[in-house]
Amino acid sequence: MLDDTLLDDPAALQRADRDRALLALAGAGARVRTALRLADAAGLDRLRPDGRPRAVLVAGHGSALAAGEILAALAGNAGLITMLPPTEAVAPRADRAGAPPAFTAGLGWQLPGWAGPLDLLVVSSADGGEPGLVSLAEQAYARGCAIAVTAPAGSPLAEAALQVRALPLPYVTSALPEDEAPAGPAAEPDLPAEDPAALWSHLTPLLALAQKIGITQLPYDALPAVADLLDATAVRCRPDAAAYTNPAKGLAARLAGTVPLLWAEGPIAGAAATRFAAQLAERAGRPALAGPLPQVLTAHRGMFTGQLGAGADPDDFFRDRVDEPDPLHLQVLLLRHVPGPPGGQSGAQSGAQSGVQPGGVPAEADGPAEVPEDDAGPRSFGVTRAHRLAGAHDVRLTEYATTRPDPLHALADLVALTDFAAVYLGLAAVQS
Repeated sequence: MLDDTLLDDPAALQRADRDRALLALAGAGARVRTALRLADAAGLDRLRPDGRPRAVLVAGHGSALAAGEILAALAGNAGLITMLPPTEAVAPRADRAGAPPAFTAGLGWQLPGWAGPLDLLVVSSADGGEPGLVSLAEQAYARGCAIAVTAPAGSPLAEAALQVRALPLPYVTSALPEDEAPAGPAAEPDLPAEDPAALWSHLTPLLALAQKIGITQLPYDALPAVADLLDATAVRCRPDAAAYTNPAKGLAARLAGTVPLLWAEGPIAGAAATRFAAQLAERAGRPALAGPLPQVLTAHRGMFTGQLGAGADPDDFFRDRVDEPDPLHLQVLLLRHVPGPPGGQSGAQSGAQSGVQPGGVPAEADGPAEVPEDDAGPRSFGVTRAHRLAGAHDVRLTEYATTRPDPLHALADLVALTDFAAVYLGLAAVQS
């Protein structure tokens, strides 16, 4: 269940936020600016590539791979973007002090057999101490790949970057004091949790590099503008903003007591939905299923007729619930990118606030009611079918859309909002 009173109590939120996750998200814009400045100082502005690489391989774990997926969504067909997650885990040795090693110390990565001199490997780590990533950089050097490394200065991975002639790009850590740095809702010595704003420290140098080598076609000021958007979202979603004016708190309350189905229209919204599912698991301890339209209409169809569907049991209304916990129900959250005209400034918006989706479509459809065709606006066939499926089974569907014309800014809108929502949901959830 959700403690509604806590969402409107900034002091209580601050006490509950022991790892300062809200402060970390509020500083995401500053981390983007710092990362851009340090990347230029590291020599990115002087880079003169001789054509585009055949493929860009992004290696890491957690938010580093999420950054690669976002790059793939932004690049589209302009380049082959391949993620390299860890492929093996071995038991690492304890350090000299006898302390148990971190789980990441035993992870291993392997280059695909086709990788070679025509390809670029980007290795990104918030810790920089993974021996598996150091070994991967050495593999890439032996094969003649171009290499870029994002890691904290002075870390083993940053030092290895110099040995393999990689482009060193700094990883910007949290500006919070070490005793307040975010370490996850339940820190595990063997399986450390991530800083919720780590995504932007991985993504910023990656996008700056991709823009330099021609993988993306972002406006020259796209990345600095992202920092401003993150700052604006932090103001709207700040802890002392009332729940009825704070879109992140409203989204958290909407998802409480539900099993979220995160549906996305298009690659930009798809990357945001995948990120939101990961953050709900990490920050709120909640399972969520994410996927793109129209595939999810068949992949998730069985859930509507199962025990979680509102209309699954016709005798459910008459069952005695006095001694039963509140049942879980499905909640469909449909993320969309509906580009407006150039120069548009509207950001992620909820039907609970705006009332309508771009094109005159109601942003929230409850029950079996179907939106009339003449009010459907620019809906795709997949979105129309999504509303019909949810309505036919009395499942609530809520649309969140961004109309920013630039894809990167649209993605920043959706990711920033949902990151805050995941943190608020985790902070306000209490044991029943």
